[in-house]
Amino acid sequence: MYFPLLAIIGIVVALLFPQELVSFKALIIPMLAMIMFSMGLTQTLQDFIRVFRQPKPIMIGLALQYSVMPVLAYIIALVLGLDEQLALGLIIVGCCAGGTASNVITYLAGGNVALSISMTLVSTLLGVLLTPWLIQFYAGHLVIIEVLPMLLTICKIVLVPVLLGTGLRYCFDRHIQKIQWLLPHVSTVLIVFIIAVVVALNASRFSQIGISLILAIMLHNGLGLLIGYGVARLCSLADGDVKAVAIEVGMQNSGLGVALAIKYFAAGSALPGALFSIWHNLSGSLLAAAWSRNNAPKQAESIQTPG
Repeated sequence: MYFPLLAIIGIVVALLFPQELVSFKALIIPMLAMIMFSMGLTQTLQDFIRVFRQPKPIMIGLALQYSVMPVLAYIIALVLGLDEQLALGLIIVGCCAGGTASNVITYLAGGNVALSISMTLVSTLLGVLLTPWLIQFYAGHLVIIEVLPMLLTICKIVLVPVLLGTGLRYCFDRHIQKIQWLLPHVSTVLIVFIIAVVVALNASRFSQIGISLILAIMLHNGLGLLIGYGVARLCSLADGDVKAVAIEVGMQNSGLGVALAIKYFAAGSALPGALFSIWHNLSGSLLAAAWSRNNAPKQAESIQTPG
């Protein structure tokens, strides 16, 4: 998992040359759409069928994803006293779907990769409707939330690219399989570039990042992983399913959170998403290393990309 190292390099470059990167702000949404398109290219009809064959673990994961993570973000922001922009940014991340990096982490941890892929796919599609409404519910007291425009934006960023990618995979499966190895690397470069642009936009306040924001991000991710693991265990899921649910719940689509924050709110509200993207990949990699000591990773049918 070289993503955290690249992300740190991107941050350093952004802090050294912020003016050069600020001009790329308009590319954040197109780049995220490209990441979602790449995700669609990894999906097959079997991935959709799998959702109906394994409803229990998927429903558990989705229920936790869209209940626990938004609530945790709201409570943590309140308890730690984050300022308005940072609190909004953390809540936006908490209201997003599971991050596609969760599929890679699940693979490395020896979890059920097929289940992880299914949960990412379904949570991403449901998020088109749920994410704007949840942001309105939890952050409506901070700023005016444009729910309908945000919903349309998510459709353009997420739904259309994913469905287009899946359609192309269906029509040109044999050809696309030849380039699938390249998709994770392309998406990694894109998300690192997005992080760098966000940091450049916040360069003047980046040095003022307090321990409270770092702690908030660590708590949000850590508690999501812990609650996902605990609930999955209580529901008597298989070991591989438990790992997949825990990782899927704890890892968010922070790239989408960044894009929504940049488009609809102040640049400062995108900072939690950028930092979350780095941290959840680092913590996920460490967790996968710990879990994989006693369990060899399962072979994945397809592997998603960081987001």
